[in-house]
Amino acid sequence: MKCLIVGCGYVGLPLGVELVRLGHEVFGLRRNASAESELKAAGIQPLFGDVTQPETLAKLPREFDWVVNCVAAGGGAEDYRQVYLQGTRSLIEWLAPNPPKKFVYTSSTSVYGQTDGSQVKESSPTEPAVETAKVLLETEKLLLAVVAERKFPAVILRVAGIYGPDRGHWFKQFLKNEARMEGDGSRFLNMIHRDDLIGCIIAALKSGRAGEIYNAVDDEPVSQMNFFQWLAGTVGKYPPQSEPENSAENRKRGVTNKRVSNRRLKMELGYQFKHPNFRKGYSAELLRLDRAGRLQVEPDER
Repeated sequence: MKCLIVGCGYVGLPLGVELVRLGHEVFGLRRNASAESELKAAGIQPLFGDVTQPETLAKLPREFDWVVNCVAAGGGAEDYRQVYLQGTRSLIEWLAPNPPKKFVYTSSTSVYGQTDGSQVKESSPTEPAVETAKVLLETEKLLLAVVAERKFPAVILRVAGIYGPDRGHWFKQFLKNEARMEGDGSRFLNMIHRDDLIGCIIAALKSGRAGEIYNAVDDEPVSQMNFFQWLAGTVGKYPPQSEPENSAENRKRGVTNKRVSNRRLKMELGYQFKHPNFRKGYSAELLRLDRAGRLQVEPDER
C-alpha cells in the first residue's frame, strides 16, 4: 500500500518504520524540513506542509491508499481547533479528488467526561467538560459527517494515555519524587503502550470499518493507588504521598474517572496486545532504561 502519515512524531515515526518493515511505501508529512534526514533514515519519504495552511498541501502528491492523521497539538483550545479541526478539514478537502481506501484519525478518550468510575464503551455518552476535548469531539463529528455525505472512509481511534520509551507522565513524576496521589487514589487511569497504539492503527487500516469508532486502550484500567503501589514495589520506593482533591481545579483540568473498554477493537479488529496491562509495559520500560544505564530513581527521604 502507498501510505501517508500526517505528523511523524512520537507515534507517527515508529508507525512509519513498522509499515516500511511490512513492505509498504510510506510518506511522512511534517511541517518543516528539520526531520528530513531522520525520516529518510527510517525509509520514509518526506513531504513538507502544514495542515493549518491548506495552500502548503496543494503542491504535494495526494494519491494514497492509506492515510493516518496522528498530528499532535499543544496549548489550549484554539491551538487544538487549528490543528485538529481545521487541519482535518484541510486534509479532507485536499484528499477529496482521490480519496484513500482508509483514513485513520487518532482522537482521544478524553471525549468521555465520566467521573463516576463507570465502564465506558464507544456508544457511551461523550460530554467532556474541557474545551480541548470538545474540539476533538467536534473533529470526530466532522469525519463522521463526511463518511455519510461523501463516502469518505474515515475510522476513528479514541486513544488513551500513551506511554512507552521516554513517555509517561505519572511514571516520570514518580521517579523524580514529584508525583502526588489525588485524594484516596481511587481515580482510574487508562493507558496504552506506544507499540500497541501502532498495532491498533495498522489493524484499523487493514480491518477498520468506515464510520466506526474504536477505543485504543489496554486491557486493564488501573486505579492511581494500585499503579503507584506496583511501581513503588518494583523500584523499591515508597508510594507518593496523598494530597486533597481540589474539585475546582479538577473541573478546570477536565479530570475524569472512568474505565475505558477495548472490547470492540479486540473483537472487530482482532488485535492482540503486546502489553495488555501497565505492568507488562512498564516492566519493559524499566528494563530498557536499566540496560541503557538511564534508570535514575531519586532516593526517597522518608
